[in-house]
Amino acid sequence: MSEVDPRDEGPQYVMPLVVRLEKTEPPALTDALETAARAVLAILADERSTGEGEWAEMMTAWQDARIRKVVRRARGGEWRKANELPGITVTGATAEVRVYPPIPLDGWPKELLKLQVSGTNLEDTEPPPAADLGEPVLWLNPELEMSAGKAMAQVGHAAQLAWMVLSDEDRKLWRESGFALSVRTPSAARWATLLTSGLPVVQDAGFTEIDPGSYTVIADHPALTR
Repeated sequence: MSEVDPRDEGPQYVMPLVVRLEKTEPPALTDALETAARAVLAILADERSTGEGEWAEMMTAWQDARIRKVVRRARGGEWRKANELPGITVTGATAEVRVYPPIPLDGWPKELLKLQVSGTNLEDTEPPPAADLGEPVLWLNPELEMSAGKAMAQVGHAAQLAWMVLSDEDRKLWRESGFALSVRTPSAARWATLLTSGLPVVQDAGFTEIDPGSYTVIADHPALTR
C-alpha cells in the first residue's frame, strides 16, 4: 500500500493563468512560456501575496498543498471578463498572461470556468536566439512533448521553485530586472548534465498529459551556481 503524500491530505488549491489567444494574432510559443513564468513570479512577489496581504492566506494554503497551476485561453469578450477578476496581467513581446490568486480546486469562478483548458498549441515563427546564460534560464525536457498550456504551467512551477530557494537579496535583484529569464530546450546531453547539477527541477505529478514522476523543467538561476 502506497503512502499518502501529506500534501494531499488538506484542501487542494489551483493557481489559474489565462493566456490571451486571439484568432488572428496568436502569441509566439517561447514568448508565451516566458510571460507565463514571469506572471507566476509577479504574483509571488506581490505585496498582496505576503504578510497580511489580501491574497496571503490563499497563497499559503496553496503552497502547503501541491502547487497546481492550470492555464486556460481566452479571446475577445472572454479576455475582457477575465481581466475584471482580481489578478495581475503580464505582457511580453507578443503574449499577454493574467495570473490569479489560488482558488479551491472545485471553486473556479464562472468567468474562468467556461474557458478552454486543452488544445492550446502555439508555434515560434523562427527559432529563439541562444539563451543569455548570465540570466535565469528555464530548461525544458527535450524528450517530452507537452501542449503549450501544459508547458506554460511547468515553466511557472520551475520559476517558483527557483524563487523559493533564492535569498531575499537575489529575489530583490530578480524583481528589479523585471524577472528577466528565458525558456529554452537543451540538447539531450545537456539535459542529462543539468539533471545531475542539483538545480531545482520540476517533477510532474502526472495529472495531465505526461507520466507521473516525469522531470519537465530545470530552473537554472545564476545565483544558485555561484
